Amino acid sequence: MTLADLVEQLGPRTVTAIGPAVPPAVVTGTEFVDIAEDLADASATLLLAPSTASLSTSRLAALAANAAEAGAAGLALKCSTERVPAVAAIAESTGLPLVRVADRISWRLLDAQLTHLLGEAEAPLAGAQQRGAEPLFAIANELAGFFGGSVAIEDLSRNILAYSSVPGQLIDALRTHGILARQVPASPYNDDQYRTVLRADGPIKYPRLGEEEPRVAFAIRAGALPLGSIWAIDASGEGPLTAEQEERMRRASALAGAHLLDELRAHAANQRPREDRLRTLLTGTDLTGTEFAELGIDEERGAALLAFEVPGAGPTAVAQLRSTVIRHLVLDRPDAVAVAHRDRVYALLAAGAVDQAVALAEPLLPLVDRLVGPGTRIAVVGPAHRSGDVAGTRELADRLLDAAGRDDSRVVGQDGHRIVTVETLRPRLVVERAGELFAAAEELRDPALEALHDSESTRPIAETLLAWLECFGNVAQTAEHLGVHENTVRHRLRRASEAHGIRLEHADERLAAWLQLRAHAR
Repeated sequence: MTLADLVEQLGPRTVTAIGPAVPPAVVTGTEFVDIAEDLADASATLLLAPSTASLSTSRLAALAANAAEAGAAGLALKCSTERVPAVAAIAESTGLPLVRVADRISWRLLDAQLTHLLGEAEAPLAGAQQRGAEPLFAIANELAGFFGGSVAIEDLSRNILAYSSVPGQLIDALRTHGILARQVPASPYNDDQYRTVLRADGPIKYPRLGEEEPRVAFAIRAGALPLGSIWAIDASGEGPLTAEQEERMRRASALAGAHLLDELRAHAANQRPREDRLRTLLTGTDLTGTEFAELGIDEERGAALLAFEVPGAGPTAVAQLRSTVIRHLVLDRPDAVAVAHRDRVYALLAAGAVDQAVALAEPLLPLVDRLVGPGTRIAVVGPAHRSGDVAGTRELADRLLDAAGRDDSRVVGQDGHRIVTVETLRPRLVVERAGELFAAAEELRDPALEALHDSESTRPIAETLLAWLECFGNVAQTAEHLGVHENTVRHRLRRASEAHGIRLEHADERLAAWLQLRAHAR
């Protein structure tokens, strides 16, 4: 890679070029430079100079001249803002590109980033895990050197992606077992701890627990998207988290997040266009009619839409929900695509019947409960056979989730009313749509029935009428349901007829009265 490409990819928060424009010098490797030793051949090498802050301007100029003579591609150093003009003059006089490293970036982590970028350019066909593993191990070792204890970097499935190997680091049996298996061992505390860590804005310290040494944990995120977590055994003991410890964890998390995000891009390079297609389908705008073909869905078979909702979830939890849903759906259905939209997550996949999609949704409930939070509801709707059908399908899924959330006691669904379909909620949808009709059309409402709700003395009559209609006109059942005497029920029914003119002799009258009373009760 050229030095200019490296500077651009690392970004201004990590490095900035000092002096003239960076020439297109090719970089094939990096090397730490010791200012006390003579420079050997440094052809196409970016020299990292950690000890230049204490050098005078003249000695720094001599070092840069020697590096240029040795064929170096550039010199990376740290310097104060006041010294930048002098360093720029050195770059111009020696012709050697000088790169300023941000103070917050440690030299070992910078070397890890450069190794990652140069290794990726050298072996473009290598797998994403191979490209990203070495920098993650370097980050773990850097952190272990500070905390004095073993460090593990994990993905959302609690696989250990990298671990530290610093001599003398504190380590316990749990971490040893996890490293050997490359998987976090099962523990009754895991679910609660991981959920807390992934939702927290800062690092969390856990005290010694049984044979487990004290640990500091922090989420790895890219924006609001959770990617994994970092766990560091703290050899200093159970004291409170210090400001420096927090800063080190944040710095390591940011760098690990960059590598995990790169891995995610490598594994799903075509996922973003697919997500864009799904967003277009959900909103029903700017449709071309080819969206199903682009997503690999057969229109004749159709597609099912799964809508996920975690009550009270914030943006971070919704992003984690989307990540969890797509990671596990694609194991069985590689055609699946999922996006977060308006505090809910929608997944589209090929399915010829709702039952097929329900079978895929059922195993997700305990998983989402564990990773994101309890109370998740899933609406399953479909199949949709054309691009233009998906927006309507999404609206129906929203209605199902809204209905399930308003009154769980009346919802008839699967798995504790948490997987809902049109079939399970059809009666409720009918009542709610009737309520919308009554609210929008005054001529449909019987004024006599409406008047019953206006005063305390007549409300018991409305309540009795609704119960009597739901009991199919059985006075004894109505009295038992209301907790009153049968004669009280008969008296209220006579008052409804004689005093208020409400007629219930015909089936249509009874149906209209029940719908109006039921809509009001809702």
